[in-house]
Amino acid sequence: MILKTFHWCTAGLAWGLLGSLAALAAEPEPATGYEVQAWDPRKPVPTLQATDLNGKVWRLADLRGKVVLVNFWASWCEPCRAEMPSLQRLAAMHAHELVVLAVNFKESAATVQQFVQRTGLTLPVLPDPQGSVARAWGVAIFPSTVLIDARGKVRSVLRGELDWTGADAQRLLTPMFKRASLPL
Repeated sequence: MILKTFHWCTAGLAWGLLGSLAALAAEPEPATGYEVQAWDPRKPVPTLQATDLNGKVWRLADLRGKVVLVNFWASWCEPCRAEMPSLQRLAAMHAHELVVLAVNFKESAATVQQFVQRTGLTLPVLPDPQGSVARAWGVAIFPSTVLIDARGKVRSVLRGELDWTGADAQRLLTPMFKRASLPL
């Protein structure tokens, strides 16, 4: 009798587990696939000078006093496209203390312009048609976002997709915003 009860409990557990796995497969979880890697303080900060789609030249050195996020992305990259609206909302929410630069990796100006028009993206988009900017920053995973404090010091590199208006992003950015309010 005990063996028969054990058999039914085991079968019930197995069916329950299979049902749970099927439910998980049917309802995908939001992406949490990112990692934050500290920037080695001995590593020099690469120069960043690039021209956006509107012809404006952006230099990292000119952005001192503001927190800067340099986001490396491509229109063929689904996680890049998924996180772009949250980057835009973040930039709008913190316009007085933050600059978000969207560096497009190795796509033609026409492709990038089409993406910008289709999505209504208003962030400064810096084409990197040869990939030289991405190489200089050591970026090989997309999206990747470099977090730079108001003093121009690189704090970390986030690889993968993140909701930039969510709690995880706030934990990364709040200390940087606090430091930005201190005298340079």
